[in-house]
Formats: sequence, C-alpha cells, structure tokens
Amino acid sequence: MAAEGARGLSQTQKVFTFKDEEESVTVTIPEVLDPEFGMYVWPCAVVLAQFVWKRRGALRNRTVLEIGAGVSLPGVLAARLGSRVFLSDSAQLHSLQNCVQSCRANGLEVREVRSEVTAGTKATVGSEVGILPLSWGHMTPALLSLPPVDVILGSDVFYSPQDFESVLVTVAMLFRKNPLAQFWTTYQVRSSDWSIELLLSRWRMSCELVPLRSFDADRPELAGSRLPGNHSVQMMLVAPDNRRRSLQR
Repeated sequence: MAAEGARGLSQTQKVFTFKDEEESVTVTIPEVLDPEFGMYVWPCAVVLAQFVWKRRGALRNRTVLEIGAGVSLPGVLAARLGSRVFLSDSAQLHSLQNCVQSCRANGLEVREVRSEVTAGTKATVGSEVGILPLSWGHMTPALLSLPPVDVILGSDVFYSPQDFESVLVTVAMLFRKNPLAQFWTTYQVRSSDWSIELLLSRWRMSCELVPLRSFDADRPELAGSRLPGNHSVQMMLVAPDNRRRSLQR
C-alpha cells in the first residue's frame, strides 16, 4: 500500500529477498513516486545487488562505498551482510535523504557526513552507515576523510553520456587514494552508440565484463522481484591499470 511521505509524495516499499541453501537476507527499500531518478530501484541495482550477494563472503568486514546510491539497494545489502558501508549521492536533490530512509528501513544506524568534515576525520564509527554528499568529478573533504575503501559500487551511474567522464574522474580519484580497490558497476545498454571504453583507457583503467549467468542474474526475476525483466544489463569490474584483486573470484 502506498503511503504519503514527508514531501507529500506517495511512498511505497519494495522487498527483495536474497537467498540460497545457506542463508537468506531480506532488504526493504522505500520508494517515492517522483520523476527524480534516484527515488526508486532501477533494474541495474537489482543485478548489482545479486552480484554483491554472490560475493558476500569476500565483502564481509570490507569497506564499501556506493556512489550515486539513490535508494541504495546494493549498499544496504552489503551493510546487512557485514561490510562497513558508506553511501554517497548528490546533495542537490533529495538523494541523501533516500539513503537515510533505506538504512533506517533495514535497522541500520546512520551518521550523515557533511562536506565540512576535515580530512583525517573518520566518517563513521562502529556499525553505522556513513552518508555523504558527492558531486561527479569532485573529490570533497568528506570523501577524503574516508578510511581505505576496498570496493566501490555503482548501479546505472552511466545513465547520461554527458556524465560518463565525470563519473570516471570520480572513480579515478578514489583509485588514486585506494589503488587496490575495485569498482563494481552495472550498466543498462540504452544505445549502441554509447561506450565508456575510450574513457577507461584515457583514465588508465581496465574493465572486465562479468557474464550474468556466472552469478545467477540471467533471469527476468531476481530476489523475488521482476524488476530486471528483459532489460539489457551488463555487469563490469573496473580496476586501475591492469590489476585485479581476488574479490572477483
């Protein structure tokens, strides 16, 4: 049933259940029926969350940063699975509040990290999820204050071609601070004319396509949701230069 949110917009909740023979985890994501992109779960987010689920053993006790998080399904799942998580998105929209609501809907404590945080200040403590603003192409004091990051998550961050390079500039800056990190990202193919291959080369990154069938994501229904549907989604692992860590295994 839809409810009315703080801004007078209809709010619903989507429930995603990730399970196998060993364990099961349910994540609840509040959605707002609003034309802004970051207000609801996109197909790419479900596919990336499925990859996180299948790689959960490698992510436990690791530090994970989700960029362009929106309603934060992959990041919230990582936190539920034992990762130390930071969620980031634009401070210009209501995206940071979406991150906060998604965390609270899943019983996760939250600490918001504002841009005035000075370098060297820890962005979160204990089991809290850190929430911080991010602008494509800019390394803010809040980002600089983060502890070493193992994995960067980003679902459908390559949405608008005019932002592709700015997204990769952000990732490149994070790689410079975290040279052993990987960027796990999902991309919905919307046009055969759009590509990040040349940009990856320009910013000295390597990319490996991960077959969806390798993590049971080649289905129109995942985690109890039909959201992936028949959309053409690619899963990619991006790393600085040609180095890849064992987290992909």
